Amino acid sequence: MAIGTNKDLADALKRGDDYIEVEGDLATKVVRIRATGKVAWAIAIAAIAIVVVATIAAIATGGTSEVAAVAAAPAALAVLGGPTTYAAIAVAVAAGGVGALTSLREYKEVSHSNGLLILKKR
Repeated sequence: MAIGTNKDLADALKRGDDYIEVEGDLATKVVRIRATGKVAWAIAIAAIAIVVVATIAAIATGGTSEVAAVAAAPAALAVLGGPTTYAAIAVAVAAGGVGALTSLREYKEVSHSNGLLILKKR
């Protein structure tokens, strides 16, 4: 079954599924996340980690921890672009941290056509 939401992708990554099929607009975003070079990835993941921690803290504190998220977001936006950054943040928040995004890079792209991306764990 193909995944079309950030939450479902986060769940598949947390489970460590051997194969993940991603469809639609999310497939394009996942390709972009995976194609980011090592240096750019390090910058993006650090910024996303700050945003994720701030978002989780904001939920717990009723919104008083949002300043860090606003300050860090531009670094990730510069590397990944808006829609991809927002998807990455949503996946990381749904998964409870950026480890899910890091594990996404451990998958090999088997195919990507007609809006369907198939990934296989290496």
